[in-house]
Amino acid sequence: MTKTVIYEVEVMFGDCDPAGIVFFPNFSKWMDASSLNFFVKCGVPPWRELVKTTGIIGTPLLEINTKFMKPATYGERLQIYTSVTEWREKVLIHKHVVQRGDTVLCEGTETRAFCMRDPANPDRIKAIPIPEDIRAKCS
Repeated sequence: MTKTVIYEVEVMFGDCDPAGIVFFPNFSKWMDASSLNFFVKCGVPPWRELVKTTGIIGTPLLEINTKFMKPATYGERLQIYTSVTEWREKVLIHKHVVQRGDTVLCEGTETRAFCMRDPANPDRIKAIPIPEDIRAKCS
């Protein structure tokens, strides 16, 4: 069984284009917020805490794919269902299903890596193996 976390968004007038439909990059913004919310709801400490204890700075985005099916407009409440569909050594695949009630509006996947600052060059970051405790909390 895959763990799924729901993140809710209220669509505001400013989220929409002149035609009154949600401007497509806002779906990416909400999926990104839902990704962080997923870890928090699974019991993973905030990145600002993890950086102090483990050096992990977060899960930068490596790849994104989004398929749009139906539009949304202001005044609507959307639910983003987020889960991990694949765990690799240093990378995970987040799946997001954006719904308005029972209606699926779009689906997206994000490939993310767990990262820390590179000790050899602190101006750079590097991917690290996903800690087992984090994987266990999120599975």
